[in-house]
Amino acid sequence: MAQTLEQRRRNAKFVKEQDARRGKSENDIKKRSKEQFKSPISPFWLGILGFIVFGGLIFEVLSRIFFR
Repeated sequence: MAQTLEQRRRNAKFVKEQDARRGKSENDIKKRSKEQFKSPISPFWLGILGFIVFGGLIFEVLSRIFFR
């Protein structure tokens, strides 16, 4: 059975990752994977939270200026 384009891409990515690991100890590999920081909140929810906070702030300022 012939490989699809997606399978070829994934295989190439896997080979590239394996070549990068070659000759390194397990501790070095684990250390690098732990160094990557991932935010506990996604950018989508951060945007929603910012919209609520800053949108409310802007609305409050406009209402105080125009509707004394």
